[in-house]
Amino acid sequence: MFIFFLLIWVIFNGRITPEILIIGCLISVGISMLIYKALGYPATTDKKIIRNFPLLLMYAGNLILEIFKAAFQVIKLVWSKEEKPDPVMVEFHSGLEGEFSNVLLANSITLTPGTFTVHQEGDRLVVHCLRPEYAEGIEESSFIQLLRRVKG
Repeated sequence: MFIFFLLIWVIFNGRITPEILIIGCLISVGISMLIYKALGYPATTDKKIIRNFPLLLMYAGNLILEIFKAAFQVIKLVWSKEEKPDPVMVEFHSGLEGEFSNVLLANSITLTPGTFTVHQEGDRLVVHCLRPEYAEGIEESSFIQLLRRVKG
């Protein structure tokens, strides 16, 4: 959390000088301590984020790629005179452990054009898809495969 706040501080200042770094460190420590105390944010979460950072970057890249691929499919569907939406609701269990992974999966599905998560409880998700083929393989999507590799 400290590194995140310090990075934001440097970006907002637009330059790096010893004064900016010292003041940024002090402010970042203060805000981090406030978050740890007031919001009950455990310090172990920072360790998990740092440990999984490469996977989370891969996940973000995969999400952007999937958004573009799905956007083109939806554009094709909208412009096509032959193809029409044939909405379906799909219920499945992700098999992911932990609330963070399941919420991230649900939000990623919602961000992907043509699908959105209607309900998420534990690892059970209900997803609305514009076409039945958009739901094919959703139980073993690239999102789930990457999230299974996240530790903690």
